[in-house]
Amino acid sequence: MSRMGDVLAGFHAAWEFESDSVLIRYERGIRAPKLFQALRERRVPLEAIAGVTLTRGKRGTVVLRMEPRPGADPLMEAAAGQLKESGDPYRLVLPADREVLAEYYADELRALLTESGPADRFLVKPPEGPMSFKAYDGKATFDGRTVNFRWFWTGASSAKWKAGDQSFSVGELNGVEWRSPEVFEGHLRLLQRDAGTAGVQADQDPAAVVFGLGYGPVHESLPFAAAVLAAVRTSSPVAAVPAPRRDPADIAERIRHLGELHQAGLVTDEEFSVKKAELLSEL
Repeated sequence: MSRMGDVLAGFHAAWEFESDSVLIRYERGIRAPKLFQALRERRVPLEAIAGVTLTRGKRGTVVLRMEPRPGADPLMEAAAGQLKESGDPYRLVLPADREVLAEYYADELRALLTESGPADRFLVKPPEGPMSFKAYDGKATFDGRTVNFRWFWTGASSAKWKAGDQSFSVGELNGVEWRSPEVFEGHLRLLQRDAGTAGVQADQDPAAVVFGLGYGPVHESLPFAAAVLAAVRTSSPVAAVPAPRRDPADIAERIRHLGELHQAGLVTDEEFSVKKAELLSEL
């Protein structure tokens, strides 16, 4: 840029132009989209940008937007085009009377862009971990190396209770599938290497958590999915780490719930015996 450190402030965000990147600082006010509040700020290298557009917006505004290269940003890769326009982290909305200034910065940016087409690696850093969120049927946590699903007895299906809580090393995974909680059948599914999930509903898949009724909101589940995806892309398969021994009270509660499923006819005698033995072996 002609003057490094220039700042262009709009509604809910401000762009700071640097010699090799654009630093986006998101507003944390109550009116800002929750995803912006969660992201706080992002540094976008110029090599991650394919183009810049300036268009007329709604109600006397103009919209300056950077177009990220496919494959450059794990957040946008995980979102897979499902974000609403108002929640697009690459849009900067400004009053219409700043159109000339916005056009100036758009031209300045375009002059510096040299890359196009898909990126061969992620160029924008993923949201930082560790992190967690509550889905409808369980709690998901990620520490940078391992994803854990702990099921809620009030929401998890009998199939997930039979399988037990799950732990996945990023080395075991091939990717993630995020379906927005703002559409029907929202979920986060972990795609395992050499494991097919085609045709398996998310509420029956122990490698997935489902959204709904306020659980798994975009500002929590999408950064989580992006962080896992970035870790998967930079990892190599590793041996699974043995799960730590669980709290005896937790085991007792799970055996009690398993018994309820058995009495309700949702679990066979054989399944009940096998699963009970597995739970007891974890003590």
